[in-house]
Amino acid sequence: MRAAILRDHGEPLAIRELPDPEPAPDGAVVRVDACGVCRSDWHAWAGHGEWANDRVPRGQVLGHEPAGEVVAVGREVDRFAPGDRVVVPFSLGDGTCPHCRRGAGNVCEDGRALGFEPAAQGAFAERVGVPAADYNLVERPPWLDATAAAALGCRYMTAYHALAERATVTGGDAVAVHGCGGVGLSAVQIADALGTRVVAVDVDDDALALAAEFGAAATVNPTDLGGATVPERVRALTDGGADASLDALGIAETCRNSVRSLRPKGTHVQVGLTTDAERGEVSLPTDWMTRWEISFLGSRGMPPTSYGDLFALIEATDVDPGALVTRELSLSDVSDRLAAMNEYAVRGVEVVTDL
Repeated sequence: MRAAILRDHGEPLAIRELPDPEPAPDGAVVRVDACGVCRSDWHAWAGHGEWANDRVPRGQVLGHEPAGEVVAVGREVDRFAPGDRVVVPFSLGDGTCPHCRRGAGNVCEDGRALGFEPAAQGAFAERVGVPAADYNLVERPPWLDATAAAALGCRYMTAYHALAERATVTGGDAVAVHGCGGVGLSAVQIADALGTRVVAVDVDDDALALAAEFGAAATVNPTDLGGATVPERVRALTDGGADASLDALGIAETCRNSVRSLRPKGTHVQVGLTTDAERGEVSLPTDWMTRWEISFLGSRGMPPTSYGDLFALIEATDVDPGALVTRELSLSDVSDRLAAMNEYAVRGVEVVTDL
């Protein structure tokens, strides 16, 4: 099979022929019909994470947002068979630990991160192996094609888990979204579908235009505030502050702006990972957070057990993951598109469909 391999951090990926994966006894092999290109792939490609002993090694097949069709299963697999149309979550649980048994496989004690470690080679490839298939694989609804499912595979599910399950936003809440790339725009759509009033923040007017198209009631460009700050503008637009605020970018400025944008007893959700500048740590106004009982939550992906709720929300509303896809790529395009993320030059979601 053809696959895109990390040769060296920050350098073009190598497109090579590799042996097809074989299913583990409890695993499956999925033919990849589409795979999104995400900012987390950029972090891996750039070599971030060594400050947390989490740097992706050279030789890794990247890619963690696949959708496709099962082509082989191990002898212990009961729920899936060749021909089944599926989505593969990037947070792969073992299905047996206490967290998995409670429906939180995204924080499995023995979990694997698809595309980020040698034990879970990724989906910038014609085929991908999936461990604990009965637990991890998610059946794809008939109305969800592979390209839209790949867009959903990390961005929308991450946004849904962050807003619906971590921050538990409800209709009538005010939600601020800081950073309107793929996951940020997904968060705008999800928050709007959940009945909230959304304020989108980004330095790019084109990204803000997309956010308005996808449901943001108001937008804020930090470069055009006439001396005001982002938190001041968000608080003015939300009658005293957002009930929940999400940092989709992961830089210190957006994280602190998100926290400061909240009303008393508000909730910040951190989704974006940090860069070399922050090295995994951001200073926060902890005295102010204590005074106003601000909650700070981390949120990572989404457990496979939550996909049914996400699918139900999408089917019942006008959320359209496919509408966020701005470009379809071949494997040979991926290196250039990752490099474009250095300058935040990617709009919406880009998906590899030519494998």
